[in-house]
Amino acid sequence: MGRYSLLKTAAVATCSALAATAVTLVLTTTSPVPAQADPPPPAQMQAAGGPLPSLAPMLKGVLPTVVNIAVLSKVEIQNPLMADPFFRRFFNMPQQPQEREEQSIGSGVIVDAPRGYILTNNHVVAQAEKIKVRLNDDRQFEAKLIGTDPQTDLAVLQIKAEGLASLPLGNSSQLQVGDYVVAIGSPFNLRQTVTSGIVSGLGRTTDMEEGAYQDFIQTDASINPGNSGGALVNLRGELVGINSQILSGSGGSIGIGFAIPIDLAKAVMSQLIASGKVERGRIGIVGQNLTPELAKAFGLKDVHGALVARVAPGSPADKAGLRKDDVIVAANGRPIKDMPELRNLIGLLRVGDKVELTVLRDGAEKHLAVVVAKSVEEKTAGGGKAQSSKLKGATFGPVQDSDTPGVQVLGVEPGSPAALAGLRPGDIILSINRHDVDSMETFQKYAGTEGDLLLYIRRGDGALYLVLQ
Repeated sequence: MGRYSLLKTAAVATCSALAATAVTLVLTTTSPVPAQADPPPPAQMQAAGGPLPSLAPMLKGVLPTVVNIAVLSKVEIQNPLMADPFFRRFFNMPQQPQEREEQSIGSGVIVDAPRGYILTNNHVVAQAEKIKVRLNDDRQFEAKLIGTDPQTDLAVLQIKAEGLASLPLGNSSQLQVGDYVVAIGSPFNLRQTVTSGIVSGLGRTTDMEEGAYQDFIQTDASINPGNSGGALVNLRGELVGINSQILSGSGGSIGIGFAIPIDLAKAVMSQLIASGKVERGRIGIVGQNLTPELAKAFGLKDVHGALVARVAPGSPADKAGLRKDDVIVAANGRPIKDMPELRNLIGLLRVGDKVELTVLRDGAEKHLAVVVAKSVEEKTAGGGKAQSSKLKGATFGPVQDSDTPGVQVLGVEPGSPAALAGLRPGDIILSINRHDVDSMETFQKYAGTEGDLLLYIRRGDGALYLVLQ
């Protein structure tokens, strides 16, 4: 049996062709199969001579808003022998990485025609040197990158063009399992491809990367490499999701795809357009999901909610009166089923917003108002980004909710130099080149050192060294 994996769906120009293998299934039975009634002819569903059911009228207004995105990027290549420090020293040869150009294909959706804003995935444009957008009418434009948010896998582009059409935004909170949806994009660079299906599930997380904000719509509408950033629309032609990932063992669709809900995308998009970045909110708690065992231990009948394991001293939650062992069951009137849902809700609020929490404490219900503050990564020096190219793709900040010295890895972009070096979200860097790291300032100082970086890292209950060359 093949091993399934979660894949970002941006197609790469160098991808090999996929071969389709026909499989014949022979069904046998030991008992007679009852005859099945033929489906009613179309004439019984429509008046004589009337049109057949079709999505074509809805798609006429939708297709001009979905675009093809071509991304040119440069990636480092290196002779594998040069990765061995002994080999380089023996032959007295400096490490000289070279670059090559790569092109990838994705999709996008025009969401603001007058201003030319296009919504797509972060992983489509993350390493872009140049971005070109091709419209439904074959016009091409060079796009400006307005901002990206790796933690929700969203990005906003802008083009200057006349005669654009934009897709109306729907309400993903009203989606139900079983609703019909249509996916539109450029799978394998086949532009303006339309597939249909239903909403297979809601509130999905793929656990691909720690620190991500995920609340995916699952659909069986076929999504393939190149569909990333494309539109998931309802039958009214409203945008309800941005296609982002697939579950696949081969790289092609097996009927399990994931789209970012438009309600989440709108919150991120508004901040990216306003400032080019997303300012994360926090209230200063560490929490966990409420399991049946924990619910029983706390004397609760319901297993839905987020159990508060720790409240940071002086944090907004502490000031509002939240305590360890409280169970948060609702936020701003919305029921909370688990900790990831609470984290998503708070993380997408603006700094200064007030969130009304409903908590259970010793069996009694309480209502607390908490003012959202800046998250840890927004307070780090230099935006929390490492200055060294060896650490590119990672975000760093002070160790969260701990008195441990060091700097914590808050996020790592898949395929980035930091990811390839072996860094993981949650790692705590204790020293660089045997120099203790006790703050963001010392981290930035030693991370910019020329040559190899020797990192001493605490990972969970263990520790290890990593050499970044």
